[in-house]
Amino acid sequence: MKIAIIGSRGIPARYGGFETFAHGLTENLAEKGYEITVSCEYKEKNSRENSFKNSKLEYFPIKPPKNYLLRKFYENLSDIYFLLMLSRRNEMIYFLGIEVGMFLFIPKLLNRKLRLMVNIDGMMWKRRKFSSFERWLLKLNHNMALKFADTIIADSKSMKEYVDKKYWDKTVYLSYGINIPKRIPWNGEVLNQLKKNSAPDILPGKYFLVVSRLEPENNIHTIVDAFCKAEIDIPLVIVGDFTSESYKNQVENLADVCLHPGVIFLGSIYDQNILNMLRQNCAAYIHGHSVGGTNPSLLEAAICRNVIIAHENKFNREVCGKSAVYFVNETELARKMKLVYRFNENYLDIKNNVYYRVKQNHMWSKITADYHSLLQIIEADMKDIKVPAEDLKAIQQDIDLITEDIELISIESKRIAQDSEIKPPSSKIISDEKIADDSKIILEES
Repeated sequence: MKIAIIGSRGIPARYGGFETFAHGLTENLAEKGYEITVSCEYKEKNSRENSFKNSKLEYFPIKPPKNYLLRKFYENLSDIYFLLMLSRRNEMIYFLGIEVGMFLFIPKLLNRKLRLMVNIDGMMWKRRKFSSFERWLLKLNHNMALKFADTIIADSKSMKEYVDKKYWDKTVYLSYGINIPKRIPWNGEVLNQLKKNSAPDILPGKYFLVVSRLEPENNIHTIVDAFCKAEIDIPLVIVGDFTSESYKNQVENLADVCLHPGVIFLGSIYDQNILNMLRQNCAAYIHGHSVGGTNPSLLEAAICRNVIIAHENKFNREVCGKSAVYFVNETELARKMKLVYRFNENYLDIKNNVYYRVKQNHMWSKITADYHSLLQIIEADMKDIKVPAEDLKAIQQDIDLITEDIELISIESKRIAQDSEIKPPSSKIISDEKIADDSKIILEES
């Protein structure tokens, strides 16, 4: 089956959850024999890769703007471009997200045999970084994506609650996948090159860690505020970029009042070895995501056997269960951070429990097998596609024309037979007595 994956910024993964997911899914499905094409944002031609892990990469031809609001428009335009470009070439479009849900009719117009699968992600319309109009528009796109999709993917069981019940029959739960990373030796020199010169050294086992997009719904402000209130003498290390200048100023102002050693902002890190090294050696991992489904960064922290301090919500509980420490506000988080720091040995069990929980439910081997099974069902169903009504009408018109031609041929055949001098003998019914008499005459003559 030929599948196009649209909706991420592309692979190899360098940004967020969808990119990480597209990276892993592409790599694993390609090994199963699927022909995968992944849409990617603009890159200079001399730095482009035409393929990755046996999959084809297609690039948007326009450079992204630096302005955040313009970038959102740019990303939507990119998605529409790839819907137009890739629908005719593939048997399935797997669209990640709902931001252009109202345009997901495009594949059906261009390729009536194509199947559309949509991963609805989290509750985008509840994110505080968006204006009221943007939230309304996202909710509208969410509803339209549900309507146009042939198959809806929910990456957490809790997300199914946000799918209209009339679409439940085409909704499938399939989570994100994770692999167990190899152990990475500690290299403090690499980290010293990333942090500001005035920041203290980052030592193994002596820091709290956050890896995230730095935006309000991920509660970065809550985490920094709580850390300052806790007055802990190890640093808080934050990996990620801000998506808003005003939010960046808000968080940095909170961080400025923290006592030494304070908060260390490392910016975005795309090297998986460095990220895994940080995860494998932190005192605890703090996860503030609040409105998403299953988040890859939480899985990555869990598989590194971290003590996880997570925002209290059903999405995070679905992943970690009882094998995490939860918080609802900065006061509670400050208290939990103190306890984990002072009595770290008391939390060894939850480190192991969350590791085995994620290993059982989210390994790529399992997730890939689930996707493979679903795609086989879809592919089998595609071979039994019903003919659309307009095609049936055209077929009936052809049948009517053929019937008229047969009637004309029949009339012409009768006319030719009547004009012919050769007439077929008339049929006679010969009785049994006549046969007997004729037989008697033949015997007498012999």
